[in-house]
Amino acid sequence: MSKDLRFAMLLDCYGEFLTPHQYRLTELYYCADLSLSEIAEIVGITRQGVRDGIKRGEQILQEMEDKLQFAARFNALRENYSAIASTLQLIQTQTADQPQVQTACREAMEAVHHGLELL
Repeated sequence: MSKDLRFAMLLDCYGEFLTPHQYRLTELYYCADLSLSEIAEIVGITRQGVRDGIKRGEQILQEMEDKLQFAARFNALRENYSAIASTLQLIQTQTADQPQVQTACREAMEAVHHGLELL
């Protein structure tokens, strides 16, 4: 996973632990993909101030993930649901002539999709 995507996900998980200022800087940098100079102009602080705020935000987000591992577990669940969906599709393909298996696979696939929506 790229660093930008990783911190955007950590921001979603743990953003409430940042100050509103840190959150805004980090969101503009990782989610809006703005440069430090662009953010400095928008927020009205120096480029160095933006960098310091983002670095502090990154540190807090990383500390929270190190302690709680919520984002890692979330990704693992998403990968497991995707693997289950792929296996169900394979089973459906190989058992096209077995209506009971098809029905069971469809029901299981609905449960998988519901699980993914909950994530």
